[in-house]
Amino acid sequence: MQVRTSLPIEREPCVLALGNFDGVHLGHRRLLEHGLEQAERLGVGLDVLVFEPHPLKVLFPERGIKLLSTTQERLHYMEEIGVRTVYHLPFNMEMANTSPEQFVEKILIPLGVIHVVVGFNYSFGAQGKGNPELIQALGQKHGFGVSVLQAQTMGGRVISSSSIRKALLQGDIQSASSLLGRLPCLRGIVVHGEERGRQLGYPTANILTSEDYLIPKRGVYAVWSLIDGTRVLGMMNIGMKPTFHEMYDTVVEVHFIDFDGDLYGREITVMIVERLRDERKFNGVNELLAQLEKDCSNAKGVLELCNFTKL
Repeated sequence: MQVRTSLPIEREPCVLALGNFDGVHLGHRRLLEHGLEQAERLGVGLDVLVFEPHPLKVLFPERGIKLLSTTQERLHYMEEIGVRTVYHLPFNMEMANTSPEQFVEKILIPLGVIHVVVGFNYSFGAQGKGNPELIQALGQKHGFGVSVLQAQTMGGRVISSSSIRKALLQGDIQSASSLLGRLPCLRGIVVHGEERGRQLGYPTANILTSEDYLIPKRGVYAVWSLIDGTRVLGMMNIGMKPTFHEMYDTVVEVHFIDFDGDLYGREITVMIVERLRDERKFNGVNELLAQLEKDCSNAKGVLELCNFTKL
């Protein structure tokens, strides 16, 4: 799969999927799969156009939107599905002020689109004035087809990035997993922390994630990761260490069970299986150690029953 940050010099006929695809959840996957079907029918490749940064970060920075996936993760999932080329174009105020007609004429047409695939709530152009009906009309004008996919649902619930964010912020890993079609994950670099866990006999990998990444609700979770090709089970704490600090930044730290190795400076991906309990303040180290032993046992029990999926 190719990744490009500018428009091609020559038009390359394609079916083009439009959207943000944050998380590449089951709804996104259905849209991309439909795009593949159209591409095979027309004898061309499936391309995807996404903007970086996320348009909401430029248009509404005060909202502080957090994302479900990194660019690297999105590309990985799209390549798995069969996307030929991903165009990562910069989103700025100039792009935000582009009219829907200019968007089609200056971006879609140069990409060589012969068919476009969008979701039912897709918007484009200045002030979001462009909608699926308008892109269908512009498609008729410029000679390309348009597919508009309706909302994908599960159990009567619309599959959307916002609903997955809500589930994760509530600590509802089961709902988030169902809507994603896989286990939610956290990816980051292992950095040095206070090393208090090591002193207590529960060494942890402190994970520094991107500031744009959504961090689930504070608490303790059963997790697993692939480290040097080996599946390693663990328990993760997301919290502010209230037993030792009155005020502390939220940190993500993972104790890998039956693992001994140096992870500092490495990027790891942690797959979140289940939330075990809330974060709470303990009355001293001994009470904390007793709870950590219970957490470790509970995490093992959950993970032994887990139907592990690939990263």
